[in-house]
Parts: sequence; C-alpha cells; structure tokens
Amino acid sequence: MELRHLRYFCVVAEELNLTGAAERLHMSQPPLSRQIKQLEQEVGSGLFARGPRGLRLTATGQFFHQHALQILEKVDATLEATRRMARSQRVLFGIGFVPSVFYGQLPLLVRELRQKDNVELTLAELTTVQQIQALKAGRIDLGFGRLRIDDPDVEQEALFDEPLMAALPAGHPLEGSEPSLEALARYPLILFPAKPRPSLADMTLGLFRRHGLKVEVVQEANELQTALGLVASEIGITLVPEQVMRVKRDGIVYVYLADKSITSPVLCSRRRGETPSPLMRDANAILEVLVENRRSGRYP
Repeated sequence: MELRHLRYFCVVAEELNLTGAAERLHMSQPPLSRQIKQLEQEVGSGLFARGPRGLRLTATGQFFHQHALQILEKVDATLEATRRMARSQRVLFGIGFVPSVFYGQLPLLVRELRQKDNVELTLAELTTVQQIQALKAGRIDLGFGRLRIDDPDVEQEALFDEPLMAALPAGHPLEGSEPSLEALARYPLILFPAKPRPSLADMTLGLFRRHGLKVEVVQEANELQTALGLVASEIGITLVPEQVMRVKRDGIVYVYLADKSITSPVLCSRRRGETPSPLMRDANAILEVLVENRRSGRYP
C-alpha cells in the first residue's frame, strides 16, 4: 500500500462518484477504479458499496477513511515542517522522555534548547524501550527514562537516583507518615504504565517481590495522570518518583517511604560511539549543570 492509494481513496470517499473523483485527481476513471479495487483486495474487505445511485462507504470504509485522513494529515504536516526546517536551515534535535521525568530538570533543558535560533526541537513521550528503538532509528537524539536496557548501540548515563514516594488518597490512614513497604502492601495497588512493558510498573512489582511481599494490583493505567486520578478516586495507592510530587492535584497526598534507599534512577540514553554534534555538546553541557543543581538540592 502506498500513500497515493490513501489519497485516491479519500478523494473517492469525498466524491462518492468515480467520475468526479477521477476529474479531481486529473486521471481517467478506469485506472482509478483499478486502484480502488486493489486497495480493497489488500484490506481484505469492501470499502464501498456500489449501487444504482453511486457509491457509499461501508462500515469498514468509514473506519478506514477516518484513519486514512489522520495518516495523510500527519504526512502533510511532517512534510511542511521538514520544508520549513530546510528553508530556515534549522537543525532537528529530538528528545524522548517518560512522563515521570518531565516534572524536574527536563523542561529546563527544553527551554534552553528552544532559545537557540538554529534548532527545531521535537519532543516524544516514549517508554525507555521505545526510546532505545527511536535512538537507533535516528528519530530522537536523547532519551530520558528509568529502565536500564542492555543494547550494544546505545549507552546510558545514570544522572541521579530519585526517591520513590507513595501517592495516597487524601485522608488515607498512612497520610502524614513515612510508611514501610510492608504497610503499603496492605492496600490495593495501581500500576502504570500498563503497556508497553517492561516499564516502571515492573520495577514497582519487583520492589515488593524482592522484599517478599505480595500486593493486590487493583488497576493498571497507561498514563501517569490516569493513575493519579484513580488514586484521587480512592481506587488504590501508587508509587511515583519524587518529581511527580510537583503535580498538585486535589484529593492526593504524597508521602516519603521509611526506607530512603528505595529510589528510581533517571537515565539519559544516547547512541553509542557517535561523535557529538555542536548541538549535542551544548545539550550535554546544559544537562550537566541541571544535574549538578539537582544533586546539590538547588532544584526539586
């Protein structure tokens, strides 16, 4: 399947008439009909119902049309952004991150890089595993996550270790305390992200498992904000890195754990063996200052 097939299909879906669609596409009707039939064969289902009054989209066709439009809009937007970058001679720099690292130093790094005139900065919310794949494919240049991944093409730098905290519903019996893992294990647990795995969810489960504790996982959420919403709804509790405490949300309190050795690393991933570009050197220098500030307590 090629992009032109999606474009042909979308025009026919708008016109619901092969003759009118062919005129818009500046082509004759027979080859257009063949392209639509080939597309239907590849999809494995009829996209149009043909009748005496012309064409109408089938249920499959309506679904395909909705998603085809999204794909074409994304392609067009990407092309336009690429052309703008080429015209302005800006350097593309991509950063991938897990949501729980975006409440500390990372926004400051992004702010500094955005002030550079020659940089086209892109941000992508990705799990650590997805970041490794994106680095190897060249879609991002830096990744910030929490999971250690052994890959010969990627190097990971431990920036600092961050205390884990318990997010509790307001009024919870453990509010105002520094609970042990044993105390937390008595309450239903909310995990995030549910997928893709492995992720922080597996780190959390492994933490309880290593201490010989069984937990009741009452709910899994894909998004951090969803997990916090479930906590506020008194569905259960969850463990979060310290940075997340900066998310002020009604109905939630954060407490430190009794065991201060329970932490989560913040890792920076880069392509191994790559000679740093001037922009990468700038990013590394900014990051070094921010990490030192974090370690010295000058930033939360």
